[in-house]
Amino acid sequence: MKTVVLLSGGMDSVTAFHLVRQEQEIVAALSFDYGSKHNAKEIPFAKLHAERAGIPHRVIDLTFMNDCFESDLLKSGGDIPDGHYAEANMKKTVVPFRNGIMLAVACGLAESLEADALTIAAHSGDHAIYPDCREPFMQGMAKAMEEGTYARIKLSRPFIDMDKAGIAKLGVDLGVDFAETWSCYKGGEIHCGTCGTCVERREAFILAGLKDPTVYLATPPIPDAPGS
Repeated sequence: MKTVVLLSGGMDSVTAFHLVRQEQEIVAALSFDYGSKHNAKEIPFAKLHAERAGIPHRVIDLTFMNDCFESDLLKSGGDIPDGHYAEANMKKTVVPFRNGIMLAVACGLAESLEADALTIAAHSGDHAIYPDCREPFMQGMAKAMEEGTYARIKLSRPFIDMDKAGIAKLGVDLGVDFAETWSCYKGGEIHCGTCGTCVERREAFILAGLKDPTVYLATPPIPDAPGS
């Protein structure tokens, strides 16, 4: 099976990329520059992993989202909040229908490259705050992709029932160097250690019982998840 992998340069997508390339032919690794504060830190890692594996890497410009959409994740938005990834204030980092837009573009590319499938690394921990990571959305998008293409492009979601700790364990088993990935939404010189994605990253390594290779600006105690 030929597939296109959405490769942002974060922990999840890099792990998915290395998993899929063991099992399928990857015809392209696809990144999107949509104007987020951390795109400039993530995308070079996506390029690194793709080029090292000899896979074509493409970056598609979606920076209209920075100009038109409201989200603190974008350069045009406010400050990135600190706290647990599942806290309500992290909703400020939701970019409206981001995955829907990216999957639509990627689906068109996949059919143009004569691929059979498209892989996205959405995982179970995303669901609480991101509507376009939840299972009903993914099922609907998968159906639309199949019905809307001659190739009946399949949407592959290998981590849909996996949490971040499980992804960390799998990545280590696959030989992923997580120092060559990026999570921090603030997009500084090093990971801040306190924003929701940094907290999620730190927590994943702790729960997985793995050494975290990431350099953080600060490592205060992990805040409790809401309802825990």
